[in-house]
Amino acid sequence: MNLPNYFLADLPAEATLSATMISEACAALQRNRDHYLSGRSTQSLIAILSHLAEGWIEADSPFRQLALKLGPGATGFSVATLTAGLDAFFSQLTADSLLALLEQELDHVHRLDQFVSTAGEHRAQRTALATGPRLLVHIAAGNLPNPVLMSMVLGLLARSGQFVKCATGGALVPRLFAHSLYEVEPKLGACLEIAEWQGGRIDLEKALYAQADCVTATGSDEALMEIRRHLPANVRFLGYGHRVSFGFMAHEVLSSHGAKRIAAQAAADVAAWNQLGCLSPHLFYVEHGGAVSPELFAEMLAAELSKREETEPRGSIASAQSAAIASRRAMYEIRAAASSDTRLWQSHGSTAWTVVYEADPRFQLSCLNRFIYVKAVASLAEALHTAEPVRGKVSTVGLAATGVRAEALATELARWGVTRICPIGRMQHPPLAWRHDGRPSLADLVTWTDWEKC
Repeated sequence: MNLPNYFLADLPAEATLSATMISEACAALQRNRDHYLSGRSTQSLIAILSHLAEGWIEADSPFRQLALKLGPGATGFSVATLTAGLDAFFSQLTADSLLALLEQELDHVHRLDQFVSTAGEHRAQRTALATGPRLLVHIAAGNLPNPVLMSMVLGLLARSGQFVKCATGGALVPRLFAHSLYEVEPKLGACLEIAEWQGGRIDLEKALYAQADCVTATGSDEALMEIRRHLPANVRFLGYGHRVSFGFMAHEVLSSHGAKRIAAQAAADVAAWNQLGCLSPHLFYVEHGGAVSPELFAEMLAAELSKREETEPRGSIASAQSAAIASRRAMYEIRAAASSDTRLWQSHGSTAWTVVYEADPRFQLSCLNRFIYVKAVASLAEALHTAEPVRGKVSTVGLAATGVRAEALATELARWGVTRICPIGRMQHPPLAWRHDGRPSLADLVTWTDWEKC
């Protein structure tokens, strides 16, 4: 399949972007948005998006096939990892899920179409209309494709022209998604622009920000500060900085059978997107007192990761990343030889996966790429005490607990500052209506117009 040159990211590698090209692209997006997108109904956009998602799930989709053919070389993820990640995203992009998102975010599914009222607004004789930015700019981190795809979906629902600036080498999947939209609905495809360049091109970024109404960005805290520094004062900025995640296993679910199931689910969390997303666990806290000890759980997790490598291999990584894993493994091998409080399990002949068990409960950042810690704790309170250095930076906690205690643990996590709690096994697969970092997704983009009728 040969892709036509619809987007800046389609240009040959030797092509040089200029500030003029960026300005002209932004102007075209604004015109196309006004002509082709601003007047589209919510129902028509949902129909197109859900139809598009159905196509991406089909095995014979040319865009899916191209993503799986070129993806391993472009992203470093194996075909199996890409398949699992893309299926998880597109299977959720249904009409029902999109309607539920609109209802949750805007209190009414037609809020972007016309002035409408909730029951409370009607009683107060008020009505309101939500309007998306005319030009929405996304600065993508490039480590995972799904967050960029979700940003594009939200922008379409908001009726925004969108310029997606990808990190170098990160444009493949967003570009294929944009082409698939162009094939289904060319006028909507013309409301998207995909480009990639290495950060630091102040001339290009200045031209881009000059016409933007809203900029979203995902990346390191330092990168977000740099973007904010260059934005005009009137441009809305929505930044999503560095976050970490972990899991907690309550002792009452750690029966011999239950622990094996939870270990398999935990392995799925570690393997998803090779542990590279903010929702991926750095460690699992395992509570003392279960039929299966924290140390035995770590051994079970290692066995599950070994199985996972056979069905969903990690794929190749940069030599520097392999060296970092090898170096950290060597340190824990020395510790394990000196003390029974540390144990190490690892893939043989590669750095594909690593499990480190420590009786020391202190929070530890992983070097990722399927390198996971298991820490023994007496309670969730002890786990949160040791995680105090990352308080305010925790995105997701995978929780294995049941009944009344699960609710008590979830409340404790929420009051500590965790913004998402989910079952073990679903950490990297948030629902479509997930509130990213505890904030609304679509509602953050729009401007509200209130109409007081009397």
